[in-house]
Amino acid sequence: MRAVQISSYDGPSAVAVAEVDEPAGAVLVDVHVAGVTFPEVLQSRGEYQVKPPLPFVPGSEVAGTVRSAPEGSGLVAGQRVAAFPMLGGFAEVAACEPEAVFPLPDGVSFEAGAALPMNYLTVHFALVQRARLQAGETVLVHGAAGGIGTAAVQLAKALGARVVAVVSTPDKEQAARAAGADEVVAAEGFKDAVKGLTGGAGVDVVVDPVGGDRFTDSLRSLAREGRLLVIGFTGGEIPTVKVNRLLLNNISVVGVGWGAYFLGVGTGYLQQQWADLLPHLEAGRLDPVLGAEFPLDRAADALRELDERRATGKVLLRVR
Repeated sequence: MRAVQISSYDGPSAVAVAEVDEPAGAVLVDVHVAGVTFPEVLQSRGEYQVKPPLPFVPGSEVAGTVRSAPEGSGLVAGQRVAAFPMLGGFAEVAACEPEAVFPLPDGVSFEAGAALPMNYLTVHFALVQRARLQAGETVLVHGAAGGIGTAAVQLAKALGARVVAVVSTPDKEQAARAAGADEVVAAEGFKDAVKGLTGGAGVDVVVDPVGGDRFTDSLRSLAREGRLLVIGFTGGEIPTVKVNRLLLNNISVVGVGWGAYFLGVGTGYLQQQWADLLPHLEAGRLDPVLGAEFPLDRAADALRELDERRATGKVLLRVR
């Protein structure tokens, strides 16, 4: 089968399509569309915490149809699904555990399905499990035009929050608004903008997949007992915090390690998350904002879209 391989740690430009053996696994999915995530950019440089032996096929999330599944899994051949294989998704066939395969509602396209597993399950874990978000609270979302950002905006809104989106350039504002943000502010000077929008009170939750030099001002933007969710570092720099800042207003910095969590408690947790999201999907409250789509042969371009921070919405790879 055709698949994208990482065969050296030379960055996005070095990934290439090759002929490889089809995988073996409990559930085999004929991949139609794969989602592209920032961890794959890091994997292309050997900078991600998971380092499979070279060469390997990246790709953590897909949508397609079930080719085969074990009896008792609840899955049948030909069924439309989204799936989280963790690795191997940038290929014509992906192998997954049954607990990481999710039936797609009829109204959800393969493109939208491929945008769901990594981003929406991550932000569900972040907002529900880690932040304990309550209806009526205010959420500030950094990188609000990207895949994680638009997912965070939508889910926070679905959970009854007011959402302030932060974008780095004016052209990204449309994606944040399409996701449902109540207000959109520029990254430059966002702290003062938040102060004005909240009457000086600050926000209850900050969703931060960016890190870098925004971190301190994010802490300063929190209301009393506010929570800053650390999701990633697409800005490149891993920030540090002076813990005396946490004493002011009793604020918290909260790590969001979704993968570490579900691997620790068991992958059955993924099905619980999907069950929580499903009513919002069926009602249209969760509808991924889709960005650029690339054919499998242009996987390097798809990764560069994220690496160079040009992406608005979810970047996709078309496989079939």
